[in-house]
Amino acid sequence: MSAAFALAACSSPEKEQRAEQRLERNQAGLSTAQHNATVDCSATAQCDSAWALTKRYIEQHSSTSVTRADAFAIDTDVPSGSGDPAYSATRVVKGGGGAATLTLYAQCRGMYGPNDTKASDYNECAEKIIKIQNGYVDFLRTHLPGQ
Repeated sequence: MSAAFALAACSSPEKEQRAEQRLERNQAGLSTAQHNATVDCSATAQCDSAWALTKRYIEQHSSTSVTRADAFAIDTDVPSGSGDPAYSATRVVKGGGGAATLTLYAQCRGMYGPNDTKASDYNECAEKIIKIQNGYVDFLRTHLPGQ
């Protein structure tokens, strides 16, 4: 019986260490994924196609519907529960000729607590967002002609 208590005592610091490592990995992963979810397009036709594909990508991955989709922004409704991402994208024009930067964003309800502390759903949501944001540019490259 004392062996069981000893094992339980050992597992608690190990669990805390694994949880801290997961949190750190997800914080770094979110930062990288946000950077990876940005793409430049060089002309109006290419940007229009990429923007239409961005809307499609969001629709394929969101648990809620798109509430806004115009020439400069795409937004989904905020999920009613925690743990599911809400998505948005921006199209920022760069100079003449229709060149633009497209960026995909995501965040979950329940991901952050007061004062931007990490809430209980942070890791679960971060892992979903990382996967979706890291897949965005590859999706565009796969579906855009001439890429």
